[in-house]
Amino acid sequence: MDYTLADIAKMLDHSLLKPTMTVDDLEAGCRLALEYDVASVCLMPYYVKRCAEILRGSTVKTSTTIGFPHGGHTTAIKRAEALQALEDGCQELDMVVNISQVLSGNWDYVQADIAAVIDPAHVAGQKVKVIFENCYLDDAHKIRLCEICTNLGADWVKTSTGYGTGGATIPDLKLMCEHTPDSVQVKAAGGVRDFATLLEVRALGVTRIGTSSSKMLLEQCAAALTGESIQSSGTGESY
Repeated sequence: MDYTLADIAKMLDHSLLKPTMTVDDLEAGCRLALEYDVASVCLMPYYVKRCAEILRGSTVKTSTTIGFPHGGHTTAIKRAEALQALEDGCQELDMVVNISQVLSGNWDYVQADIAAVIDPAHVAGQKVKVIFENCYLDDAHKIRLCEICTNLGADWVKTSTGYGTGGATIPDLKLMCEHTPDSVQVKAAGGVRDFATLLEVRALGVTRIGTSSSKMLLEQCAAALTGESIQSSGTGESY
């Protein structure tokens, strides 16, 4: 085995983004993330400040979404969202590109839109994941977005929100890994629902996975490390 349980845990962004989640759900999710020492908690923007308080002193990062889930917010609003999140203690921002402008080929707009979030985040010493929502794009769009994100110094490119018509696929992840340098990492979301798939995407070079099923994935990882047989319940959710 070329991994430990801790290695896998630090690949997981524990997702708490369902709009029906209550405050109790968010609190429990943050506590679970601490218990399993995952990479980050990605939750609704209004709860970032409280999340940062819960996670303070740990190695689990506070993360939230910008322009989520459709990317159609104005650039000024995305920047304002980013500034508020940073003020509230956010360390990683997952922003959605303007899908409409990508499909329209308005690349100057797309680049400025992404920069409006990356620039203040980097000034604050924090990181940005740029969500493409690949289910709506063709390969040429994805490659151009990889190029733009590389030029802007994005920290990750990310496949999906988990709320589109499809999530991460192996061909998309291969494409994104091939068209980004080592300085730009790749995050899979909306498609990694069992530990076997996690290992498959890890082998491609994926470093982060958005999931609401961190506990299940890490239990499957622990079973694999001890040689126990594991079976996917088919209920794993990835965002």
